[in-house]
Amino acid sequence: MPLIECFASRLYRAALGRGCAGLNRRLIAEVRQLERDDAAGQAWSARHYPQGYTSYASAHRLQRLSPTFADLEQRLDVHVRAFARATGWDLRGRELAMTDCWANVMRRGAAHAPHIHPLATVSGTYYLATPPGVPGIKFEDPRLERFMARPPLKARAPEQPWITLPVRAGQLVLFESWMRHEVPPLIAARERISVSFNYAWF
Repeated sequence: MPLIECFASRLYRAALGRGCAGLNRRLIAEVRQLERDDAAGQAWSARHYPQGYTSYASAHRLQRLSPTFADLEQRLDVHVRAFARATGWDLRGRELAMTDCWANVMRRGAAHAPHIHPLATVSGTYYLATPPGVPGIKFEDPRLERFMARPPLKARAPEQPWITLPVRAGQLVLFESWMRHEVPPLIAARERISVSFNYAWF
């Protein structure tokens, strides 16, 4: 058909790479220890992240505090550079560098409301534990608020207002930080554990 597709938004999903099983075990152990010790994070999570724990408001630069998370940063750097190349960004004279890195533990009923990551360029999540039934990460079509008088889409239309990427331990997802995303409520009995992060070039 004589159609032209334009203004695509890109998502990047890949396995972290070889040797990640041992790294994952060390990361999970540190996340669990952090949750036990992080009184400020526990208090913040009780108010803002019911049924879950996040170090977002208390320890959000884990790559500077832990050699294990610094190891993760080095591995993520490779994928962030690949994403930048595929997106066609001209980064001469500047580097994309990790600015923030924090832990998340979701238990039954926990959810991430729709949000963006201001003051970042690339954001992402690396998954450590994803038992069966855990929700994926859901992205919103960034044009949604601009649709005017648009008829509803058929259920099988190739273009939908949201897309949900399934997640698996050992995988990472990267996206441009302006993309609105969320995680629906967890209904599985076991925990979903992940590490989220931001990269900036300014």
